[in-house]
Amino acid sequence: MPEIIIDDKKFTYDTPGKVLPFILDHGMDLPFFCYHPSLSIPANCRQCLVEIGTPVFDRATNSFKTDENGEKVIQFFPKLMTACSQDMSDGMVVKTHVSSEKVRRAQKDTLEFILVNHPLDCPICDQAGECPLQIQTYKYGPEGSRFEYKKVHKPKRIQLGPRVVLDAERCINCTRCVRFTHEISKTYQLSIVSRGDKNYPSTANGKEFDDAYSLNTVDICPVGALTQADFRFKARVWEMNQTPSIDITNGKGTNVDLWVRDNLVLRLTPRHNPHVNDYWMPDSSREAYRLFNENRISRPEIKLDKELVKTSWNNAKETIAEIIEAHDTKEVLVLGSGYASVEENFVFNQFFTALGCGKASFVPHVVEGAGDGFLLTDDQAPNTKGCELLGFRAHTNRTFKNALAKATVVVVLAEDIVGRELANAEDLAGKTFVYFGTNNNTTSKDAQLVVPITCAAEHAASYVNVDGRIQRTFAAKETVYTSRATNLEMSTGRLDRFGTKFDNWRTDKNKVDCLPVWEFLSELAPRLNQTLSYETGKEVLTAVSSSVDAFAGVDYDKMDTEMGVVLSTPETEEKTA
Repeated sequence: MPEIIIDDKKFTYDTPGKVLPFILDHGMDLPFFCYHPSLSIPANCRQCLVEIGTPVFDRATNSFKTDENGEKVIQFFPKLMTACSQDMSDGMVVKTHVSSEKVRRAQKDTLEFILVNHPLDCPICDQAGECPLQIQTYKYGPEGSRFEYKKVHKPKRIQLGPRVVLDAERCINCTRCVRFTHEISKTYQLSIVSRGDKNYPSTANGKEFDDAYSLNTVDICPVGALTQADFRFKARVWEMNQTPSIDITNGKGTNVDLWVRDNLVLRLTPRHNPHVNDYWMPDSSREAYRLFNENRISRPEIKLDKELVKTSWNNAKETIAEIIEAHDTKEVLVLGSGYASVEENFVFNQFFTALGCGKASFVPHVVEGAGDGFLLTDDQAPNTKGCELLGFRAHTNRTFKNALAKATVVVVLAEDIVGRELANAEDLAGKTFVYFGTNNNTTSKDAQLVVPITCAAEHAASYVNVDGRIQRTFAAKETVYTSRATNLEMSTGRLDRFGTKFDNWRTDKNKVDCLPVWEFLSELAPRLNQTLSYETGKEVLTAVSSSVDAFAGVDYDKMDTEMGVVLSTPETEEKTA
């Protein structure tokens, strides 16, 4: 098996590749700026320079030359090589800053040149705390600046597009953003303009950077040159806690991180998953923070004199119980949703089926042409496939209208049927309408009873994407009834760990008064002589996996370990055949 020696340590490898990713994959450190594992390799930042040597082959003897100790003679290249572009070869010897003074000096000199015209304003830079340039300068750079002249000035606060703002003075010309628009999104909207120390990325004259994936350039920018317009200067990275989750705005299930401060989701960024989204996410998915924060339903609401007013949880439970007892269960329409998780739909269906209401159905939300063949799909819901695997009947708009006309009681889970124009106020007139939802919308306004439920940022639950892969969320936000301190799955930031409840960055006003569907229905069950007892999404999924064949053997630990689990469906079996 071929081997490579890095800082006097021997490693073997099966598949040839570049030196830099091999070093990083083996837990060693080597600084870089322009390299990105999913982009081409320009080798223009020169930060990953290393010493490289190879064994000397003697053609006369047809063997490698050896020294007096029998070791292979290594001939090093006369100049340092970029590890990102250098292919590995059998017997190669690599010296990084760990074992080479020449490399250490090169790294320091490279950083000094990069910082010549870079503004030294880390305290006010929006990238501070998560800036590779800042981190590497502290680790590998010079201890001070020898540059005593006026720095070159470039355009600042340039609105490249609706979502991206450029500070050209901070750009180090790594070209990551340009390569992204050329190689990943393929819009070719960015290019390096001007020359020498005046150059920076920009669009063509009169054009705006409206790429549907433009904010990925902010994610991969190794400095504070590109920033997100609606997040600029809202929070420092150390003030937020970072929680893994998935995108709930379409059917792809893009892996994301939720960044929360004071119980508000301030931004979403992509989380690497090679099976789903690689390192990327669409800009539209980042708008989900508004769904998690704004216009939330908090506390149950009941309609009195044509107005929705706040009521107690006990009254909400009693009202539903009285509605069920007062009507023929065959006249109850139970509508699940592709916008709700597997666990929510399962418990919702289990509860009402046990009452004799019939199996839940749902209406897929597919918009033809909305997908782009990359991370945007025609399917607008995150869990359509999950509803199908649970055995829910998929309505068309017409069959749903017919079912709605026959019902006297309508119970809807997380589906904006009025906003989607599946029904209108006239269709719901004269019917008893109960709505379980997360946000106020046109549907909640027409309900007689509104039950607030947790959103994807407030519970651990799973969703099945369009490819049949089940993935899960983690609780990132507290509700009135949950605490970050007692839920060991919830991540904590520096302010959470070292602050107190009396600190001015911590308030209770952003906590929503809502419950998970499974918890609310478990509390309601005894009132209707039912046995239902779920406290967590994990308990619900255990019941799902033991009762629904498609989910057999699936649990949260497996999802976490395998970055989601591909369920056995006719479609997935056909793909793997």
